[in-house]
Amino acid sequence: MSNSSSLTQFLLLAFADRREVQLLHFWLFLAISLAALLANGLILSAVACDHHLHTPMGFFLLNLSLTDLGCICTTVPKAMHNFLWGTMTISYMGCVAQVFLLVFFLPTEYFLLTIMCYDRYVAICKPLHYGTLLGSRACAHMAAAAWATGFLYSLLHTANTFSLPLCQGNALGQFFCELPHILKLSCSHSGYLREIGLIGVSACLGFGCFIFIVFSYVQIFRAVLRIPSQQGRHKAFSTCLPHLVVVSIVISTGMFSHLKPPSISSPSLDLALSVLYSVVPPALNPLIYSLRNQDLKDALRKMMTG
Repeated sequence: MSNSSSLTQFLLLAFADRREVQLLHFWLFLAISLAALLANGLILSAVACDHHLHTPMGFFLLNLSLTDLGCICTTVPKAMHNFLWGTMTISYMGCVAQVFLLVFFLPTEYFLLTIMCYDRYVAICKPLHYGTLLGSRACAHMAAAAWATGFLYSLLHTANTFSLPLCQGNALGQFFCELPHILKLSCSHSGYLREIGLIGVSACLGFGCFIFIVFSYVQIFRAVLRIPSQQGRHKAFSTCLPHLVVVSIVISTGMFSHLKPPSISSPSLDLALSVLYSVVPPALNPLIYSLRNQDLKDALRKMMTG
């Protein structure tokens, strides 16, 4: 039996026992992290430097790249350190910081994607009101609300989770500190129910965002199909599809990871899903947007060619 006050470190789950496989995972994570850092860095530079991207969508895309960088820098460096040196530990305060940052960046990204959906809805369904509804002040307020909500969400969950007495050991069944696995170590019934209540409220908020996204895209596709010219329909779809793909990846992997039935849960499946929702999207999102957004492609091309 151990108490949370006496815990100094947690044990993370290793991807593999063989040293060769651990080194392979190190190089794989290094490649993914470098790709994410390079791609998101290019998007940040392009949006900041090219005045054609000084639009509401460009502003929100800049914020999305910041959350992607935050996600990849929260989980991957410690995992790479453990792969390289063959260790499985993380300090108590390191675990607290990892939980806080991940629970801060992931919901903030989800809220930003919801706002970007509203941007696409207004641009296509209410184009005459676009400048009024999405002025610079309105965009700044919406982005600030997303970041503030993510911060409050993270603060509440992190403070409540690490105030619980942990008496089920210190082994986490994950390669980074994740809330559900830390809650499994708790021996406080009331504190556990309090955290479940917070998760329930958060799930309702997330479900509300999901319903808004679905409703918006139904209206968007109805409006796009009424556009008479094929070129106009293609341009509308090309601006919406990247966002729809990114939203689908984030929602599907995150929801399945946390809502899958216990009967199909296994350490290998949990590891694969956690990589899909916390490591892959930060590297994939910039690629999806840069391939489908013509203005962004032009800005990146100008940066590359000087």
